[in-house]
Amino acid sequence: MYRYTQETVGPIFEKWLSRLRLKESWDVKLELVEDPAFTKTGDFKIDPTDRKAILMLNAQNPRQENPEEVVCHELMHLKLYPLDQLTECLIDSHYQKGTPAYDAIYTQFMVMLETTVEEMTKCWLGALGEDKELSYGRCQGMKSFNQLYDGLKPL
Repeated sequence: MYRYTQETVGPIFEKWLSRLRLKESWDVKLELVEDPAFTKTGDFKIDPTDRKAILMLNAQNPRQENPEEVVCHELMHLKLYPLDQLTECLIDSHYQKGTPAYDAIYTQFMVMLETTVEEMTKCWLGALGEDKELSYGRCQGMKSFNQLYDGLKPL
């Protein structure tokens, strides 16, 4: 089982804070989470008013093997945070929470945000990363192509 440690992730975190020019605009702290109830690989706590953030990484059971990819990905969310918040505010002001329309547009936004962040991460990692190997940890728990069609009636 792979684990994240301060010794391996700390220097990567500092490098990507500088590369993404976040040191100039945010105060960001790295926190390695040892709690087994924390199931995400990475997440943020953000105080936008004070421009402070805590990047939380799952130290015990990360789903990605390449910590450089994870750190870059999570910091890219912070880089895009103003656009993220603007879009969420626009959705909230035009759709009523709890309605199918709200749920549909909000889900699509989150999928597009995650896809965009991951694509940008791949570009930055490919251009400036030291470990350019992409992680496939999330794929391990997913169904195979054939399993997706199990039980469906043939056309």
